[in-house]
Amino acid sequence: MVRRRPSSFSTTLSLILTLAASGCGSQFDNETPDPPDGTEPVGLQLVASGLSFPLYLTAPEGDARLFVVEKGGTIRIVKDGSLLPIPFLDISSQVSTGREQGLLGLAFHPQYPTNGRFVVHYTDPAGDTRVSGFRVSPDPDVADAASEVFILAEDQPFSNHNGGQVLFGPDGYLYIMLGDGGSADDPGGRGQSLADLLGSILRVEPLEGGGYAVPADNPFVSTAGARPEIWSYGLRNPWRIAFDAATGDLYIADVGQSRWEEVDVSPSADGAGRGLNFGWSVMEGPDCFRDPSCVQDGFELPVLSYDHGDGCSITGGFVYRGAAIPALQGHYFYSDFCQGWVRSFRFESGSVVDQFQWPALAPGGGVPSFGRDAAGEMYVMSTDGTVFKIVPG
Repeated sequence: MVRRRPSSFSTTLSLILTLAASGCGSQFDNETPDPPDGTEPVGLQLVASGLSFPLYLTAPEGDARLFVVEKGGTIRIVKDGSLLPIPFLDISSQVSTGREQGLLGLAFHPQYPTNGRFVVHYTDPAGDTRVSGFRVSPDPDVADAASEVFILAEDQPFSNHNGGQVLFGPDGYLYIMLGDGGSADDPGGRGQSLADLLGSILRVEPLEGGGYAVPADNPFVSTAGARPEIWSYGLRNPWRIAFDAATGDLYIADVGQSRWEEVDVSPSADGAGRGLNFGWSVMEGPDCFRDPSCVQDGFELPVLSYDHGDGCSITGGFVYRGAAIPALQGHYFYSDFCQGWVRSFRFESGSVVDQFQWPALAPGGGVPSFGRDAAGEMYVMSTDGTVFKIVPG
């Protein structure tokens, strides 16, 4: 197929260069072939427009509203089909927004309907990572901005590769995504260090008054010199992860450096990422990164990868488990920020099957994130400030 840059490319070039930091536009003789177009009739339904760089969408369990995270530091609500004018939360005064910084993630506590607690992941004015808890106010459409309690703070040596997602897993614990600290080539070796939180997925139990406890069954609790919060490591910039709502399998979209973008999958039966080393920066995608004769033993290799002839920065999505489009059950959706295409695959018996591309689901701009509502239906966000719902065609 003929590829094109998204229509908003000129206005998002700076973010592309930094969010990817991975050689966008590089060409290779052996490019990854495009998957075939999907034949299921699907389309996009406009949900909201006029947003400022939407980066995530989620909702509490059983809640018909949609909560949209804006990079600049606000969370907006779509209620009864309308974007409410007053933000649910506005912490823009305490959020840095340069390069890959900003308000990057939102997760509602599993008991949000009764305790009103939620967690956000952002970069502070110094450019460092902050994971904080908040509560809703007596008005269910407005959070109490004064209720912030710090859960985790981590210094960032550079302004890119912040990770940014937070989510509560099927086990009820909080998972926190941290990139390798930025720059290029992982100069500090943080991806392979268990003594450093960067380049890892963390698993903790946030405490109501702030801070966190480390679950006793975390994999490195008894490992000398290791940070016990670490659940998985060897990651460069895990820009969106997801647990399959039906199986508990863990899907990780990890942004690459010089050549490869990748998706890693760890089935629930194998621990859903517990103690796994995904290889960065010894490996990039399926290949050795620096040393072509590197030893690959002990690394969890990606189930899917594509090279930079096909894009520059992977955007992870979700496994579809909604009811509106039964034929897409079990399909994991993902995109590329630079190219704006939308693709899917199913993970079956340890292998990737049923790979498809979905031209009707490409929103026409860069795709910084997908979203999922309380009913399991999926959404696609565009850099032009729009949010679309994936619907039957």
